[in-house]
Amino acid sequence: MKTPLFRGTCTALVTPFSDAGIDYAALDRLLDKQLEAGIEALVICGTTGEAATLEPEETLAVIAHCVRYCGGKTKLIAGIGGNHTKKTVHMAKAAAALGVDGLLSVTPYYNKCTQAGLIAHYSEIAAATELPLILYNVPSRTTVDITPETCAQLAKLPTVNGIKEANPDVGRVLKLRQLCGEDFPIYCGNDDRILPFMVCGALGVISVLSNLRPKAVKELTDACLRGEYARALALQQDQQPLIEALFSQVNPIPIKAALRLSGLDAGDCRLPLTPPTEDLLERLRPLL
Repeated sequence: MKTPLFRGTCTALVTPFSDAGIDYAALDRLLDKQLEAGIEALVICGTTGEAATLEPEETLAVIAHCVRYCGGKTKLIAGIGGNHTKKTVHMAKAAAALGVDGLLSVTPYYNKCTQAGLIAHYSEIAAATELPLILYNVPSRTTVDITPETCAQLAKLPTVNGIKEANPDVGRVLKLRQLCGEDFPIYCGNDDRILPFMVCGALGVISVLSNLRPKAVKELTDACLRGEYARALALQQDQQPLIEALFSQVNPIPIKAALRLSGLDAGDCRLPLTPPTEDLLERLRPLL
């Protein structure tokens, strides 16, 4: 029996930057917004947190800061994924030592391993700590897909505690439930699919939108968990224009632009991600 790390909304938190490095004052403001909304969990230093351009010491410093600042008020999940298994295991152990509640690990990218490679990779990470480990499947970024059959093999490992599924195919949720069992936690990885994924059995979302509108996303997932799907449909439709704008350019460029326009400046993204275009800003302004 798998006990979910969370049900409802988990925010994939942006990492705020300044010219000096991490902007911790801005980070505290972002954390306050999430805590005030009662968000169930936060992913620290994941894809939206620009993990790919964080130095390892920066990643661990941000995680440590969030653990201290949040003080157990929400679940904290460290993004520790990578395409080098040994380094990923090292980061998993280091994050665990800082006191996080769980780990999120994206599939190896660029190396383009086989399904057997995925099983070996995740088995090493799962054995490295006793923390719950959420798999992260996002083939649009990594070109590697965790098949439902592979996920079912990994679900047998005691610390593998769910999957963030960013494959837009809603049928994938049904297949995962069939092969992995109904107690295996599945989380939506696409803000525009929250309702259909949860109707099919997902327990919640790991969201980009909730950086900006945590209360609205929480209201949506809460409605789904209560089975109030008509209400959830209205809420999903309300957010859809903004969701489309937030994914009109590479994440997290639009969400950082939207935060700045809303008075929560988290700085620009690090290269190779570039500042928002004027077209994007013009699209965001009326939605905010």
